[in-house]
Amino acid sequence: MRSKKDLIKYICIVKKEKKRIWIYVALVIALCPISNAQLSFCPGDTGDAIFFEDFGFGTTNGPALPAGFTTYTYVDQAPQDGFYTISNNLSQLQSWHNGLDHTPNDTDGKAFIVNASFTADEFFRSTISGLCENTFYEFSAWLINLYDSDFTNCPSGGIPVNVRFEIWNETDTLLLASGDTGDINGTPEPIWNDYGLVFETTVGQETVLLKMINNGDGGCGNDLAIDDIAFRACGDTTTITTSDNEQGVLICESQTPTGISLVSVTDFDINDSYEIQWQTSTDLLDWFDIPGATSSTYDIVSITETTYYRVNFATDTGNLGSPFCSFLSEPFLVEVSPVPEPPISNGDKSICSDEPLPQLSVTVQQGESVNWYNAPSGGVLLATNTTSYTPDVPGTYYAEATVNGIECNSPNRTGVSLSIFPAITFDAASEQLVICEGQSVTLTASIANAFYAWSTGETSQNITITTPGNYTIVATSAEGCTAQKTFTVSTIIIPEIVPIEANIGREITVQTINTGNFEYSSNGIFYQESPTFTNLPGGIITLFARNIEGCIPSSTTFYNVRVPTYFTPNGDGINDVFTIPDLSFFETSTLKVFDRFGKLLHTDSGSSMDWDGMYNGNILLVDDYWYTLTLDDIQLTGHVSLLLQ
Repeated sequence: MRSKKDLIKYICIVKKEKKRIWIYVALVIALCPISNAQLSFCPGDTGDAIFFEDFGFGTTNGPALPAGFTTYTYVDQAPQDGFYTISNNLSQLQSWHNGLDHTPNDTDGKAFIVNASFTADEFFRSTISGLCENTFYEFSAWLINLYDSDFTNCPSGGIPVNVRFEIWNETDTLLLASGDTGDINGTPEPIWNDYGLVFETTVGQETVLLKMINNGDGGCGNDLAIDDIAFRACGDTTTITTSDNEQGVLICESQTPTGISLVSVTDFDINDSYEIQWQTSTDLLDWFDIPGATSSTYDIVSITETTYYRVNFATDTGNLGSPFCSFLSEPFLVEVSPVPEPPISNGDKSICSDEPLPQLSVTVQQGESVNWYNAPSGGVLLATNTTSYTPDVPGTYYAEATVNGIECNSPNRTGVSLSIFPAITFDAASEQLVICEGQSVTLTASIANAFYAWSTGETSQNITITTPGNYTIVATSAEGCTAQKTFTVSTIIIPEIVPIEANIGREITVQTINTGNFEYSSNGIFYQESPTFTNLPGGIITLFARNIEGCIPSSTTFYNVRVPTYFTPNGDGINDVFTIPDLSFFETSTLKVFDRFGKLLHTDSGSSMDWDGMYNGNILLVDDYWYTLTLDDIQLTGHVSLLLQ
C-alpha cells in the first residue's frame, strides 16, 4: 500500500503544465496497476459518504440482497460453500467467531456473511450512482475472516480469505481501480480490517460498478463477512490556521468582540486548483455558507461565541456544496471561553500549633486552573496552576480561577483561611502512681481551663480512684486543641502478719500470709529487711511490717516470755526482786517457787508477780531456787539464782 508521502514524491517530479495528467498516472501506478493490484485510501480530505451500505439491523436473518448483487445463494441459516446470509450473528457455524458487526453504535447490526465457493468467483456487485465527473473517489469496506483459529476443524489453520476489489465504469468495459487484500488468516479473536481503493471519474461519468471477487480456494476456513461499504469524494488535504499559524484559537469572553484572520492551506497533491467556500457552525451539525467567503483567507470581523469554521472545496464551482463532489477540511475551532466563576472553597482550616500544616484547597470547573495570592486583589502571586496551597503562617489566602492557556481570570478571588491555635500539653504523656490497699488517690489534669474527658466517664479536672488500673484523660481547649495523658495506678501490698500469741526464747521471726517487698521493725520507727528479731525484752511486744514503698504498717502484739536467771535482794534498788513483768496479756498466771528439796517457798498470781527472796520474813540463803510459771495453757519450769552481791 502506497503512502501519501509516496504520492507526493511522484507528484513533485512532474512539470507544472502536465501536473494533472501525471498525477493521474502516478495514482494509477501507485494504487491500482492491473498486474499487481494495490489497496489504498484517499491521501487527502474526503467528502460525506455518497453511498453507504451497512446491511441493516435486526435479530432474524435476511432479507436477501436484490437480484444482480450476487451470484451466491441466500439462506436464512448457516451458509455452506457458495451460499450467503445477512445476519447480526457472525457465529453461524460453531467454528466461526462470536462477535458483532462492524457498524459503530448500532443495535443488532447485520453484516453480509459469505461462505466462499470452491472456485474463485465474483460474490458481490453493486452499481454506485450520483458521482461527479473528473473527481477522485475513495471506496472502502470492512472485512473479517470468520474462522476462529482456536478451533481445529480446518487443517493447517484453514484456507485464508483473499478478496479482490474492482471499480469499473458503468458499461463494465473500463477498469478504473482494483486491489487485493492478500491472504487473511483466521485469528483467535474477531478482527475487522478496513480496505480501500482510490479512483477518478472521467468526463461525463456519474456511475461506477463495484465488484468483489473471491481469490482464494473454497473449503474450510475461507469464510468472511463484509460491512460498512462506503464511497466518498477524495481531494487534497486542506488545513486551516490563523495568520500566526495557530491550529485553534481560545479566547476569553471578556476579550470579545474580537477579529481573527484564518488561512486555508491546500497541498495540491491531486489537483491544481479548487473552488473554495468557507462555512461556519456552532454545533458541528448544521453548517452554513459564509456569503462572499470564497478565497483562501477569511477575516473574522467579530466573534462573540464559540464557533467552528471549515472549508468546502471542489474542482469547479458547480460541485461546491455537493456532498458527492466536494471535500471538507477538518473544522477549525474558535472557542470563546466564559469568564470563570470564582473558585469554590473546600473550607477554611484550623490546626493546633503542634500539628502539620494543612493544604488549603478550592474546586474549579474542568479546563480551569487556580493561582494563589496573598490579597483579594493585586498582591503577591504565591502559587500557580494548582487547586491547593500549603501556607506556612496563619492568615487568609486568595484563589483566582483562570482558563488554561489564556488570560481569562475570575472577576473575584475566593478567600480561604488558616488559623493556628496554641497547642496544649501535659507535663508528661504518662504517670505511674501507687496506692495502698483500701486507700484512694486523686488524679489531676494539670491543664486548666479546658474540657475534660476521663476514661471513667467523668468530666471534672480531678477524680478520686480506689482501684488500680489505667486511667486516661483527654483535655480539650476552647479552640479544639487536645492533649492526652495516661495514669497507671498500681496497689501497694500491705503485709498480713500471722498472729503471735506468745514467744518463748530469745529469737522470733515475723511471718506473713502474703509476699512482697516488706521490711520489719520492733518499735515502728527503725526498720530492717530481716523479719527475725533477737534479745527482745520480756513482756508485751509489738512488731511491725510494712511494704518498702510505704503505706501504714501492719503489726502484731504478743507476750515475750523472758524469766530472769538471777536477782540480788541486797537493798541497793537494782534487781532486788525476782519479777515477771506485765502478765495482763494472759487471762490466768501463776508463779510457784521451791527450794532444791521441793519445799514451796512462794506462791503468786495476777497480772504482776514478783518474789523478794524472803521466806517467813527472813531472806533466804544464796542458792538456786526452782519455779513453776503457768501462763494460760503455757507452763514453764526453771531455776533462778539468789545472789547478795
